[in-house]
Amino acid sequence: MSEKKDAKKTASKVTAANIGFTKENNPSGMVQRTLIVFKPDAVQRGIVGEILSRFERIGLKIVGAKMVNPDKDHYYQHYEGISKMISRRGQKTFDITLKFMTSGPVIAMVLEGVEAVPLVRKMVGSTEPMAADMGTIRGDYAHISFGYADAHEEAVPNLIHASGNPEEAEAEVSYWFKPEEIQVYRTLNEKFTR
Repeated sequence: MSEKKDAKKTASKVTAANIGFTKENNPSGMVQRTLIVFKPDAVQRGIVGEILSRFERIGLKIVGAKMVNPDKDHYYQHYEGISKMISRRGQKTFDITLKFMTSGPVIAMVLEGVEAVPLVRKMVGSTEPMAADMGTIRGDYAHISFGYADAHEEAVPNLIHASGNPEEAEAEVSYWFKPEEIQVYRTLNEKFTR
């Protein structure tokens, strides 16, 4: 009877964020998974592949990917349930963001690598494209300011969502992906990037 309870306990701890990680292959816990979502503007502009190649070139591994068209309930849980957007930025910003995110399909991906969460945030750049440094994804592919978006009462088309911190990444990866949608495999470049 206790073996069944232990197995059940262990099974309930398996999430998309930790599937395949063991003490042997991630002893320091520094290999992380993070969620990125190519927003409708990136998909509709046809620049997903170009942006994705930046993550692959730096040695991040794609372990989950899918094109989806989530509804408002899905985004509500993502933006408010996990990242508390309404309390941080207000209802109006939240509503505008939901309208933008439901304007077309998105591509959700899970990237894995050493300290993947802060690395991806660094590569993506500031939330406001106008303030993002050149060389970052938002700095190179977008330029809209918060002021312009506010004046037009529209969302800032900033191409990509990236998890803000490791805790948020774990919650987001497990929200967007089931454990069976995460792939566990080795890449040739892991010899040099891990």
